[in-house]
Amino acid sequence: MNLRTEPNVAKHAEATDHNEISPFCPRFQYTLELIGRRWVGAILRTLMGAPRRFNEILGAIPGLSDRLLTERLRELETEGIVIRVVHSDRPVRVTYDLTCCGRSLEPVIRSVSEWAEVWVR
Repeated sequence: MNLRTEPNVAKHAEATDHNEISPFCPRFQYTLELIGRRWVGAILRTLMGAPRRFNEILGAIPGLSDRLLTERLRELETEGIVIRVVHSDRPVRVTYDLTCCGRSLEPVIRSVSEWAEVWVR
């Protein structure tokens, strides 16, 4: 399973017509496991501000290794959440940014951040 680059509008409309949430949804579980992986939340929060270079992301997140950052960025790129942009400047420069799909997670990340400020000690 992986994420789509376009939202599933029919499913979204169907889901919002009912106030009932089923006990198990494989898409929901997949999504939580994806964004809940170690360091993914911090990476997404870092990219919410602006596109960043690899070392800017690495420097913004204490304790994150370059190996794990590489792995997570590749996973997020495969899922269509992050895009790797190669700039033709000299020297060549690479930045990472959120895609439209990734930007759509911003309210979720902000809500989790607000919840954490209130409930996590």
